[in-house]
Parts: sequence; C-alpha cells; structure tokens
Amino acid sequence: MSEVILIVDDEPPMRERLRRILAGVGFLDDALRYAGDIAQGKALAGDAGLRWAMALVDLGLPDGSGIELIAWLRARDPELPVLVISAWSTEEMILGALRAGASGYLLKERDDLEIGMSLRSVLRGGSPIDPFIARRILGLIGQTQGAVPAIALEADSALRDSLSERELTILAHVAQGMSNREIAETVSLSRWTVDTHIRHIYGKLAVNSRTQAVHTARLRGLLR
Repeated sequence: MSEVILIVDDEPPMRERLRRILAGVGFLDDALRYAGDIAQGKALAGDAGLRWAMALVDLGLPDGSGIELIAWLRARDPELPVLVISAWSTEEMILGALRAGASGYLLKERDDLEIGMSLRSVLRGGSPIDPFIARRILGLIGQTQGAVPAIALEADSALRDSLSERELTILAHVAQGMSNREIAETVSLSRWTVDTHIRHIYGKLAVNSRTQAVHTARLRGLLR
C-alpha cells in the first residue's frame, strides 16, 4: 500500500501550491488527500485503509484551531509526522502547536524551494523549524533563564541521571537537526536502534516530538 499525505488547509491557492511542491518531492496527485477543516481532517485520518506518510496542517481553520487537530492526530498515531505550514506566528500559536506534538513549523511566506526541502527533512525524520520561529523560541527560552528554583535544579539532576550517555549523545545530535538516519551513521548504530533510543528519550522527557524534546532538554539544562 502506497503512503499518502494529508493536507489540511482551507485556501485553494495554498492547496495548489502544496500540490506542486509535493510533486517535486515524489508525491503525485493520487497520493494526496485534502481537508478544509478539522472535521474533514479527522474523517480522512480515521480511514484505516490508508497509510499516512505525513500531515501538513494550517492553524487557522474554519471550525477551530489546527492545534486541536495536531493533538488528535498525534494521540491517534504518535509516530505520524505533523508539519505546521501556516501564516500564524504568535507566541500562543507557536507554543501551542509544538506542545500538541507538531514535528516542525513553517511559515507560508517561505518560497517553494524552502518548503520542499523541509518536506524532505520531515520524511527523513527531521524536525524543520522556520528561522523566524526558531528565533522566537530561542527568545522565549532566554526569558526563562536565570530564574530556575532550587527544586527544579534537583529535578533536572535526576532527569539527567535517568538518561544514558548514549541517549544524551543522540539528543545532542537531534538538537543539531540531524535525521535518525544521519544520527545512525554518525554514532555507528542501526537506524532501528536510534529510533528506539529516541522513543526512550521522549518517554523520559514526557514529550512526543523532536521539537518538544529539544525545547524541554534546553529548558532543563540538558543541552547547551
């Protein structure tokens, strides 16, 4: 069974743009499924006869926020890559999407080449973040530094102890934006072993995406 991609966006011009970009990545028209709102997205994603490669989700939808759909998709399939492609760039929307489990976050203003490269990254296990969004996240992290209570420092120490040296090494590579395949080649492990380590890292950090793992690790002092 061939894999298909779910596109959730209510703007016909953006749907057509994504169709063209995805054709360049190797996904032709018969591998694309379109939804214009949250309800349609859930209905399509619930089709047990389809194998999903990825979901592309806008945040401003007619029947609510795409954040709700992201959380629903990740709860249904924790391994499904969900990439936000939206015009929204407010702190509330960025953090809400990442906390809900988005694998990456792009702004619609990026050109087709940039979006195409990000789609390839997601399909390889990467977590692309728009440069503007990355700066916002780093700014938010900087605002939290210097005000960590003693009890949090004790918890961070316990969390560090719970992660093996191998897991900390892999987490550092994830923070560098490397895909699972690239990490496997760098640390001389199989792709399956790296996948397993990353699942263990998610469990220990109580997160469900690469972006959340890096954000939480930096916030807790596990990464510089």
